[in-house]
Amino acid sequence: MKNMAEKYTSKYVFPKTANLVLPLLVLLVIGAGTYVPVVVGLGASPENTDVGYQPVQPVPYSHALHVGQLGLDCTYCHTTVDKAAFAAIPPTQTCMNCHTNVRTESPKLAPVRESWQSGKPIEWVKVHDLPDYSYFNHSAHVNKGVSCVSCHGRVDHMGEEGVYQAKNLSMGWCLDCHRNPEQALRPKDQVTNLGWTPDQLKLAEPGTESFQILQEMNLAPNEEITQSKLGEFLKKKYGIRDHHFMTSCSTCHR
Repeated sequence: MKNMAEKYTSKYVFPKTANLVLPLLVLLVIGAGTYVPVVVGLGASPENTDVGYQPVQPVPYSHALHVGQLGLDCTYCHTTVDKAAFAAIPPTQTCMNCHTNVRTESPKLAPVRESWQSGKPIEWVKVHDLPDYSYFNHSAHVNKGVSCVSCHGRVDHMGEEGVYQAKNLSMGWCLDCHRNPEQALRPKDQVTNLGWTPDQLKLAEPGTESFQILQEMNLAPNEEITQSKLGEFLKKKYGIRDHHFMTSCSTCHR
């Protein structure tokens, strides 16, 4: 009878190798608990989802041509960048100031001519789009010596393929600058000069703000002008607020 019972019940007894299943399950749960957040965190990072975003625009406008080669200043088109929170998109009239006489038959400019004739604005696609809960004021940055290049990259190198998002514009990225604003400051008359570097301050022309800053810094004849040295000086000159205000939640979330 005992042999019969053992033979009957042995069908329902797990083999010894089944003891390995529990530690494997534990490792699987721990691994998944670590792997999934890391993968999702990296995959959903603005560095990976937003940087490089380059929508197709209704007109193949080349900043490399207009800004880089022809030397148009950013404020010629974006007229409110130093006066308001929003950097205005130029109306068709701005384009036609030149294109009533320049490349009047170009097929690439057909949407511009159609807009001019119909009065319907060109529907440009927004590239840099912050969340609604974030408050960003262009004039507050531009008028304190923060260049367009700090947030938008070398737009003057972006051709007909369109403008792309060069920086991730995340909260952490903004806070890095707010904690160390001196890394982004330059003379206000050089804000739209995207290729400007601190060493060019020594080439400033008399009568300009840059020249005045050069005089005020009172540098030694062969003293190097670094970004940190210039930034520290401008931080005081332009009255940049203290660390507590710059990193306060209410500064950007209102």
